[in-house]
Amino acid sequence: MRRCIFLLTIGLFLSAIPASAQGILPSSFAGWTGDPQPGIPAPVVFNDHIASVAAGQLAATRQEYGFVSGEQAAYSQANEKLQVTLYRMKDPSGAYGLYSYLRSPDMRRADITDHSAMSHERALVLDGNLVLDIHGADLERSGKDLNALVAAINPKAEQGPLPALSDHLPVKGFIDRSDKYILGPQTLNQFFPVTTNDWLGFDTGAEAEVARYHVDGRELNLLLADFPTPQTAQKKLTQLQQDYHVNAPSTDPNGSPIFARRSITLLAIVSGARTREEADKVLDQIQSGTEVTWNEPTFQFKEPAITTMIVGAIIGTGIICCFALVSGLAFGGFRLVIKRWLPDKVFDRSSQMQVLQLGLGSKPINSEDFYGIDRKPSK
Repeated sequence: MRRCIFLLTIGLFLSAIPASAQGILPSSFAGWTGDPQPGIPAPVVFNDHIASVAAGQLAATRQEYGFVSGEQAAYSQANEKLQVTLYRMKDPSGAYGLYSYLRSPDMRRADITDHSAMSHERALVLDGNLVLDIHGADLERSGKDLNALVAAINPKAEQGPLPALSDHLPVKGFIDRSDKYILGPQTLNQFFPVTTNDWLGFDTGAEAEVARYHVDGRELNLLLADFPTPQTAQKKLTQLQQDYHVNAPSTDPNGSPIFARRSITLLAIVSGARTREEADKVLDQIQSGTEVTWNEPTFQFKEPAITTMIVGAIIGTGIICCFALVSGLAFGGFRLVIKRWLPDKVFDRSSQMQVLQLGLGSKPINSEDFYGIDRKPSK
C-alpha cells in the first residue's frame, strides 16, 4: 500500500512538471545517442565581431530576445560527435531574432527548415520558438540525420508568425547574411552603435532590422525600425534630428553623418555615407507596405444624353410588353389545349368548383353550362 502511494506521488509530481522542464532534446535520433543536460547554454562565439564582446553582454543580448531555457547534449555515432545547443525562447519572433544574431556570414542557406543555415562545421536551425545550434565535422554530409533531430523536437515547438520587417530591406547592394533582427538596445549597440541607452525606443514597441550594403565601393549600415504608429515614428525622427543632428550637414571632414527618412511607420537610418546623395541610394529603395496617395485613378460617371434615355425606355417597354404577350398566349393556349383534350380533368373541374348564382334571369344557372360538359338527356 505504501509503495502504491509512493508511486502515485511520483507520478503526480512528474505530471506537474512543465514540458519545458522535462527536456526537449531527444536521448537518441537516427543512430546518434547522447545525454541531454538541461541548463542555460554558454554564449556562443561565432564571428570576429561578437568574439570581441564580453560574455556577460552576450548573455544580456540573449535575454533581450526572450530567452526562457536551454539545453545542451553531446551525441556520438561510431567515431563521430555532435555538440547540440538548444535555445527555447518566449515566442517565435524572439527565436528568429536569436537565429539571425547567431548566424555567421559564412553559413549558407540550408534545406532543413524554412530558416536554417549551415557551414562545414556548424548548423543553425529555427523551428517555432526553438533554435538549434549544432557543431560537428562535415555537417553537410549529415543532412538526413539533422532532419531527424529537428523532427524529434518539432512537436514541442510553439509555432507562430515571424517578423516581416526583413521584407522591406532594399535588395540592391545588400551584403548576404548581414541582416539581424533587433529587439533591444544591447544588441543594437553591437551592430549600429550610436549610444548605449535605448535611443531608438524599444520600450515604446519598436522593432528593428540592421543590414550592411555596398554603395560606390563603401560599406553602409542600414537600420530599419518599425513603430506602432506613424506619429510615433515621426516623433522619433524629430527627436533624433535634435539630439544627434540627423540629416544635418557635417562640418567634420572625418566624421560620419547619419541620414534618416520616414515612410509611414518605418524609420530608415543610414550611417557610413559621406553625403546625402550616397545615403539616398539606399533610402530611396525603402517603401512601406501601405501607401497613401492623392492621385489614385477614379471612375468618372458620365450621364447619357436625353435622347439615348428616351430610346432606351421605349425599347425596354416594348421588350417587356412582348414578353408579357408571349407569356400570356403560351399560358392561355396551354390551358385551352389541356381543357380540350382532358375536359374536366385538370383545369376548372366541376367537382371542385363552387359558382355563386345570383338568379337574376329566368333560366336556372348551372355550373356545367360554363364548361361544356355534356349532360345526359332526362328521361
